[in-house]
Amino acid sequence: MLFDLRGRGRRRTVQAIYLGLALIFLLGFVGFGVGVGGGGGGLFNALTENNGANSASFAAKVAAAQKRVKREPSNPKAWVALTEAQLHQAGEEAYSDPTTGQFTSKGKQYLNQISHSWNTYLKLVPRNPNPTLAQRMLTVYGEEGLNQPPEEVAALQIVIPSKPPSAALYSALAQYSYEAHNPGQGDLAARKAVELAPAGQRKQIKTYLEALKKNPSGTTSAGATTSAGATTSSGTPVPSGSYTTTINGKKTVLKASGSAPAGTSTTK
Repeated sequence: MLFDLRGRGRRRTVQAIYLGLALIFLLGFVGFGVGVGGGGGGLFNALTENNGANSASFAAKVAAAQKRVKREPSNPKAWVALTEAQLHQAGEEAYSDPTTGQFTSKGKQYLNQISHSWNTYLKLVPRNPNPTLAQRMLTVYGEEGLNQPPEEVAALQIVIPSKPPSAALYSALAQYSYEAHNPGQGDLAARKAVELAPAGQRKQIKTYLEALKKNPSGTTSAGATTSAGATTSSGTPVPSGSYTTTINGKKTVLKASGSAPAGTSTTK
């Protein structure tokens, strides 16, 4: 049995599971809309609310939006309209199982089309893109979707400046940064997550994120720690201090000690 602690290594495994659940619980508050502010669904809400509309209407909206982008390929609004229409359509039963919420094989293929529309929009609006649309793209790039951590990180970097500072947001950024093999950025986000977390949860979140950094695949053990002597991605040691990074034209200050990603400036 899993919770029989007498087995060798079993106690450590159970500890890791509980730490993971603690972070998942914390993320869930933001993920499902609790304490996010600004109305609407949560951070990791479903792609869309179909509001009772039928499949034919979604297909018609996608077709109309596709015609528009052909007429106006350089118009960001046209690509936003197409992305939104495709996100609505991705919520249909043909693309996602209504019982489990899992994307079908057809659905995952369709997510690639949504990703193409979104990335085309980003090329047209590289600064200050739509954070609401970026939030909806988190589902597309998450584990249940295309499972593309670098794209998930990019979307989170658009979402975070538009929301009140949140331990859940920065925990998510840390997680996906580690999975995207960007430990410098992950460390900064992890420290910010711990700083913003309720006092009683800081130790658990810190331990969990440190373990996740050590093994981004998700197989963690309790008590894992980060390596000493952290450096920037270029290999240069960084002193303690506050690190300012620009995300989509907005400056975000992260307090850290030990590492900072390339492109950040330090202040003492």
